[in-house]
Amino acid sequence: MTEPSDPIRMRTVLGHFATGVVAITGIDEETGSPAGLAANSFTSVSLDPPLVAFCVAATSTSWPRVRSAGCYAISILSESQEAVCRQLAARGVGKFAGIEWTPSPSGAPVVAGSLAWIEAELDTEHGAGDHAIVVSRVRHLSSSDLEPLVFFRGRYGRISAGVR
Repeated sequence: MTEPSDPIRMRTVLGHFATGVVAITGIDEETGSPAGLAANSFTSVSLDPPLVAFCVAATSTSWPRVRSAGCYAISILSESQEAVCRQLAARGVGKFAGIEWTPSPSGAPVVAGSLAWIEAELDTEHGAGDHAIVVSRVRHLSSSDLEPLVFFRGRYGRISAGVR
């Protein structure tokens, strides 16, 4: 048995939990251009009031740029968007270059071709170790019949919804 303080082992074990992938995007208040990041730690929190949450690294330089917008979009990425995810997961500025998007009702960038999207605003933010847990109030949302991009054991993949 390995102690939980081994970060490599912890990442490996937690990688056994298959997740979807989201792009969290906003219009950078300083530059007026889209900014964003990718995350696989996203969840529903509450239906009443409508709340969702995601986690971002405390060292993220993108999250402060998205947060400054006041309103941001959470695009649930579809199976064909691995390249978009990798681009938004990279460090640095200009990560939005070449990514197509449409504005949400309040103008936040919704990644084109996403499985679903949620327009949200910050409700609360909690420091948690080397990350922040961001709880967001849902303002608008929409979905499609596309298939999800999945992250499992350190790799991207896809699933088929199948017949019920």
